[in-house]
Amino acid sequence: MRFKTIVFYGSYRSDRQGIKAARFMIDQLQQRNHEVIFADAKEYNFDILDRMYKEYGKGQAPAKMEELAEHIRTADGFIVVAGEYNHSIQPGLSNLMDHYLEEYFFRPAGIVSYSTGSFGGVRAAIQLRSFLSEMGMPTISSIFTISKIADSLDEAGVSREAVLPKRVGKFLDELEWYEEALQRQRKEKGNPF
Repeated sequence: MRFKTIVFYGSYRSDRQGIKAARFMIDQLQQRNHEVIFADAKEYNFDILDRMYKEYGKGQAPAKMEELAEHIRTADGFIVVAGEYNHSIQPGLSNLMDHYLEEYFFRPAGIVSYSTGSFGGVRAAIQLRSFLSEMGMPTISSIFTISKIADSLDEAGVSREAVLPKRVGKFLDELEWYEEALQRQRKEKGNPF
């Protein structure tokens, strides 16, 4: 196993199309021998942010919050899967991720955006760049977009289009380059602050 990568996903809808994108990315990462943790906002189901993880005393955070904090602290990188809601990211995704801060520092993030239309959620992806950067995650330059998600992937996240598995390789090559580089820097030099 080369890297530990967390896939974040934030939709709470009952008919979640984006779960297909998350499943697709999990499969692609596993094929490349990543240890994958799936952080699904619906499964973690944190209340609307009242107290960040760091605001709890040692051992006082809810068990699921502590579990995810440990995964984030030990991750090499992140993939954030975001659908476009009113030209922005899903509230569930931002709420899940906002519970943490320092745990993300100096680990890269790749952005996967999707939509039911032809734009592939790019407006959410652009918003996500600022959001992730503010939380200490450098984002890789590539954005992996999935247009017309209902037709592009089946329920298991298997691509119905030959182009998606071809495109994802370059995206993951870039993420792994950053994961390796920042992993080495953290090991050799620690965090700068």
